[in-house]
Amino acid sequence: MARYTGPKTKIARKFGEAIFGDDKNFEKRNYPPGQHGVGKRRGKKSEYAVQLMEKQKAKYTYGILERQFRNLFKKASASQGVTGEILLQLCESRLDNVVYRLGIANSRRAARQLVSHRHITVNGDIVNIPSYSLREGDVVAVREKSKSLEAIENALAANSSVYEWLTWNSDQKSGTFIKVPERLQIPENIKEQLIVELYSK
Repeated sequence: MARYTGPKTKIARKFGEAIFGDDKNFEKRNYPPGQHGVGKRRGKKSEYAVQLMEKQKAKYTYGILERQFRNLFKKASASQGVTGEILLQLCESRLDNVVYRLGIANSRRAARQLVSHRHITVNGDIVNIPSYSLREGDVVAVREKSKSLEAIENALAANSSVYEWLTWNSDQKSGTFIKVPERLQIPENIKEQLIVELYSK
């Protein structure tokens, strides 16, 4: 399956929350998509369906395909600590996610494009792999030639988010990945334990 590039609001309505960020269309129609979305009485979902829905929500939120997501889960399972929490930490440590969190892009999709088009550096070197896993102390910056890009300037101007595990230098247009975030520092509404239970079957 290729990465989803269709209407974001439709997916947000499927999960009942704006998983891609602010969405005026979702606010207007925050009920399931489809002809009977408003009035249809939906039966109780099975345990498997609930777990699968949570995994899909996480994949859409971070823009990760099934194979990548399964590999992240295997890595999390092999690590010491709480598997579900480590899984989310691995997702948050991806370069495209950190570019988004720093405000360089206004969505993870846009962040992935900036990385792929070689506008982002890590520790001074251009990295064009969105899934690149950052380590503590890594410096993520906008490439010198790209600092005047309108899309980046607009995203930074509109950004008001602050995360304890990241620092930002507006003059240099660079940020530091101080440490891997703790679960409480990850704002996504994902029940990671359901994903663990799904993969553990």
